[in-house]
Amino acid sequence: MAIGGGGGGGGGSWSIHGRPDVTSRYEVLGRAGSGAYADVYRGRRRSDGAPVALKEVHDAVSARREADALLAAAPSRHVVALLDHFPGGDHDDDVLVLEWLPLDLSAVVRSAAAARPSALPAAQRKRWMLQVLEGVAACHSAGVVHRDLKPANLLISEDGVLKVADLGQARILQETGTYQGMHPYEQSSGVEPWVSQQRAVLHGVKENHPSHDSETQTGQEPERLTAADYLHEMDQLRAKSTHGDVDKMSLQDGNASCLATCSTADIDDDPFRASYSYDAEEGMLEEESGAFTSCVGTRWFRAPELLYGSTNYGQEVDLWSLGCILAELFNLEPIFPGTSDIDQIGRIISVLGNITEETFPGCSNLPDYNKIFFNKVEKPIGLEACLPDRSASEVSIIKRLLCYDPTKRASAADLLNDPYFAEEPLPVPIEGLQVPESKDEDDDSTEEWANFRGGDSDSDFDEFGSMDVTKTDKGFSIRFS
Repeated sequence: MAIGGGGGGGGGSWSIHGRPDVTSRYEVLGRAGSGAYADVYRGRRRSDGAPVALKEVHDAVSARREADALLAAAPSRHVVALLDHFPGGDHDDDVLVLEWLPLDLSAVVRSAAAARPSALPAAQRKRWMLQVLEGVAACHSAGVVHRDLKPANLLISEDGVLKVADLGQARILQETGTYQGMHPYEQSSGVEPWVSQQRAVLHGVKENHPSHDSETQTGQEPERLTAADYLHEMDQLRAKSTHGDVDKMSLQDGNASCLATCSTADIDDDPFRASYSYDAEEGMLEEESGAFTSCVGTRWFRAPELLYGSTNYGQEVDLWSLGCILAELFNLEPIFPGTSDIDQIGRIISVLGNITEETFPGCSNLPDYNKIFFNKVEKPIGLEACLPDRSASEVSIIKRLLCYDPTKRASAADLLNDPYFAEEPLPVPIEGLQVPESKDEDDDSTEEWANFRGGDSDSDFDEFGSMDVTKTDKGFSIRFS
């Protein structure tokens, strides 16, 4: 389990123990997970002994955004409940108090894969799928785009209720109401809320950050790089992040694409980590103009438009991630386990075919579309080949999500009514789900899954034997063969 460092609020590891406002209400039992921007602890509410998760977020902006997104999506049985919020100060981090959920969907996948050939019964799979759809639909109906959907961010209670969690990268696309006093809460979670007297929910506030690049703010065009300079810059940034300087880097945002900024988008990209882990939030600094960053989400679940640097997107990026998650429930392994962003694009193209204006209208306007080229795929593999021994209705539901054109991806609400779920065998009730045992804190069972990442190298170029760099009017392009 990774050890998280201190962040924007000035707090460090275990600083939660020095917060009497928190510890007077909640007993801290031990660490549950860590990341670059948060530490999460198991806790117990002193008033009634209810188990909780105490999430110490080291960046105040990210904490507020996560709290706002959770409040906007509430009440929902399938979105994790925010029970309390302790704002930080000059020397303290924000602490979010969440309902305690000991498992995640990746544990279900691992358990089913270990049980092959029996794998995951269809009736059980359908219920897991429906719960995922219900959680995403709840977020989307509230105008929330999650931006980092993956099995490890879909947490599960001991009685099998699945809930969307880890909304640190989420954004609210539209105002859906003002929250005052007690926040909306899902009674079926079994934990009564404790309303903080300190929390103030902020909406529509423009956020400035001292580390925001001044040239980006003034709109000045960044300096163009030669191909050699570009590769050298990538190596320097990777070396810098390796030595723990991630929080000191300028994570550009807005109109800057992930490829163009060479940011830390894929540090520790293992989706099979412990529940409640919290990754470095790439692109934490959104432009005041409202443009999003493309450096969000985990690579295996990242939509093609994000891989090509789009900063103008909506909930459709979640729908692509949803397709990857549901496909993983069928195959019990990732459908596109790329070892780099470029390898990720290559894997997708090999299955779905070439990305063109015919298959993806407007793709030529994506920031990085004319920078990276692949040889034309004459005969794409097709999703049917990636989902062997699956019925037409099973393949169809994945096809409705994993398509290039974002406007053609089916919504989570629509998929809840897909005919597949009315076919025999019908979904089991939640009470009939076989829930894996809670994982131990020192569980190393994910080691074999880490092998899917293809080694420790994160170079976008190591996986390719030949590369042609061509100068263009805007700098250069790279073609892989």
